[in-house]
Amino acid sequence: MTTRRSILLLAGSGLALAAAGCRETVQAAATTAPDVLLADSDHGLLRLGPAGEQSLGAAVAAFDGSHLYAARPGALDQVNPATGEAVRSTALAEGWLPRVVSADGRVCALSRTGASDRPTARARTTLLITAPAGPKQHELPGVIEPDAFTADGTGLFVLEWLPATAPDRYRVRLLDLATGDIQPLATRAKTPVPPGAEEEMRGDGRQAVLSADRQMLFTLYTHQPGHQHTRDLLSGRPGNAHAFVHVLHLTERWAYCLDLPHPFGEGPAAGHALAADGRNLIVADVTSGRLAYASPESLSIERVVDVPVAAGSTAALALTTDGRILLGAGGVTVLDRASGRPAGDWALPGPVRGLALSRDGSRLHAGGAGRITWLDTGTGTRRGDLAVPGLTWLRHAL
Repeated sequence: MTTRRSILLLAGSGLALAAAGCRETVQAAATTAPDVLLADSDHGLLRLGPAGEQSLGAAVAAFDGSHLYAARPGALDQVNPATGEAVRSTALAEGWLPRVVSADGRVCALSRTGASDRPTARARTTLLITAPAGPKQHELPGVIEPDAFTADGTGLFVLEWLPATAPDRYRVRLLDLATGDIQPLATRAKTPVPPGAEEEMRGDGRQAVLSADRQMLFTLYTHQPGHQHTRDLLSGRPGNAHAFVHVLHLTERWAYCLDLPHPFGEGPAAGHALAADGRNLIVADVTSGRLAYASPESLSIERVVDVPVAAGSTAALALTTDGRILLGAGGVTVLDRASGRPAGDWALPGPVRGLALSRDGSRLHAGGAGRITWLDTGTGTRRGDLAVPGLTWLRHAL
């Protein structure tokens, strides 16, 4: 990846527009989006683009949006996100919901229940795995929720909720798709976790993103009362992390928790956001006004800087290729990546519900209440708005 430590200099009118929040008049509302977008809504996953809106209903996208599966009566379709067309269909009984897609798009996990912050009690869980070789069901004891596939598609990381009779905490384990066995993960040192040393989490999984090389999955967790990492259990140290990034290595099959310093995790989960590229793993907490830089290679916190406080707002992050961090809350704060200092503010018609950069980096799409707005990333100029009734979160621009 290229170095991104130079401060972006916006010349002439561009700088003036950014500093002023880019409040110029916008043209009439658009009827289509300029890029293909994936967004959550109160009626399922949406695919938006130049050809219009496509409602996919019960559907799931890969963590980077590059692959997509959607259920319809009697079938599960693998959908090309770029075109919206089905490229492969599998016969499917009623009641199955797609939950997780492998990084290469070849495998999908489905369950009879939808995603939930707190699953209900049950004695057994049935998962359905669809693959080129054909579908296969796994009958598992207890409350099991699919989380991510291994890179080769032969294993599925799952959340095992405990106790099954009244779930209030969970641990990450690995389902061997050949044998159906559920096993503990390895440590970062690639050694098996001893019995009794598997960490149990009680918090909220706020957001998950893939590393730039697609080998690791970073998941931001907040509010972990009484949580102890495996390393704490092995050493006997007390643990009480309020927020951390849970790292799953999808190839080497180990897990690691990168602790975030105080006050991360003290405020609402919605006020936190995560983004990653080849150089940085960045976590924002707009409630406390903090931004943490971490290294995806060493998995260590490098520094924490102050950013504008936006208490009560939902946070979102996007990283440009030219050295800027775009922090969404009530509007968009432009930060210089090298220094962390604000370099501009871009106004939006309402609070942010997700940010996504176009593939060429020229447009920033911002989700909002029932709409999507796009801005010119060179100047922050507001270029258009699209009404999207029921939109809850903008996920990807493709």
